[in-house]
Amino acid sequence: MAYSGGCLCGNVRYATDADAAFGGNCHCTDCQRASGGPYAPVMMFPMGTVSITGTPKFFVSKGDSGNAIERGFCQNCGTQLFLKLEAIPGLFGIRPGSLDDPSLYQPSLDFYVSSAQPWDHMDPGLPKRPLSPRG
Repeated sequence: MAYSGGCLCGNVRYATDADAAFGGNCHCTDCQRASGGPYAPVMMFPMGTVSITGTPKFFVSKGDSGNAIERGFCQNCGTQLFLKLEAIPGLFGIRPGSLDDPSLYQPSLDFYVSSAQPWDHMDPGLPKRPLSPRG
């Protein structure tokens, strides 16, 4: 399946023909703060399979695990677009809300639900992990 998308102003675009390796909703407090919402959805693709036009800026922080998280966004409009996780070095994340067709996103689980807000109404049909999606 082909995926494409970009930021609100159009300065950064991306595309991939790869299949997503993983898709899920992160409820950690950093993702809540960065997204301004109850969670941040992400689709992970094999590193090197996403082509990018334009120049995103990456902000590096430490996650709950102590590993580095790089969040990529448009320098002009601020749209969150990408994610690189030190804990999962072979994968590259795309924020599905930035897809040209966001309905293509199909999350497979909710993770870091131990940090979820009481007003966060999660899909009861998705598996839940208290911390990392990896276990």
